[in-house]
Amino acid sequence: MCVAIASCTSNTILEKPKNLIPKDEMVDLLTDILIADGADNIKNTNLQRNINYFPLVFEKYKIDTIRFKESNYYYTSKIDEYSEILEQVNQRLKALKEKYDLENKYLDSIKNAKKDSLKNSKTIRSREFIKRDSSLTLDPRTSTEKRN
Repeated sequence: MCVAIASCTSNTILEKPKNLIPKDEMVDLLTDILIADGADNIKNTNLQRNINYFPLVFEKYKIDTIRFKESNYYYTSKIDEYSEILEQVNQRLKALKEKYDLENKYLDSIKNAKKDSLKNSKTIRSREFIKRDSSLTLDPRTSTEKRN
């Protein structure tokens, strides 16, 4: 399913549908639709791609595609209102991206701290092992361990 989020160039304002999706819900819906559209090429937990998430979005908002299309066409005919809706969607997407970027940065710092900790731990253990077993040396003639 392709969602066209573009402005209408005609001056025709459509009649308001009886079941028009309110602006605030349209912002939520379009935000989720754009996220779903972006996610269709990302592997899910079952390593599947190209999953159609749109039905899940419509189910979440308890609407069907007809109601969405009617509302979307209506708002595109009122370009000022639709521009406001799209601006809010854009702001939300930017905020979500910033949030997830911060979360990823935090998670990466934890991973790096664990790696550094493990690396330091291995180095310390190696030094302790060398100190403990300094009485063991290799006899170069036989390549075997020999106690001093």
